[in-house]
Amino acid sequence: MKFRPLHDRVVVKRVEEEGKTKGGIIIPDTAKEKPMEGEIVAVGPGARDEKGNLVALDVKKGDRVLFGKWSGTEIKIDGQELLIMKESDIMGIIDASAAMKKAA
Repeated sequence: MKFRPLHDRVVVKRVEEEGKTKGGIIIPDTAKEKPMEGEIVAVGPGARDEKGNLVALDVKKGDRVLFGKWSGTEIKIDGQELLIMKESDIMGIIDASAAMKKAA
């Protein structure tokens, strides 16, 4: 990807949820909500504090995060649908071991 976000912005790729319920019912695309979980694709260098010092971001490339339903701006780069949002729009980082247990 040839895109680098500025300041405290991050680029997030939505993680698609499975199209079936636990009971085996297939959910059509028209009834699905957009996932509020994603993977960080790129991060900016950080924000500036009152003194002008650079404050690094808490998230890094590859982190799985949760964000608000209406967070970010949808864009399309290299055929991928991505979101650009400020770090403050991210609610939290999903622990990798917890994500593995959820997938199993």
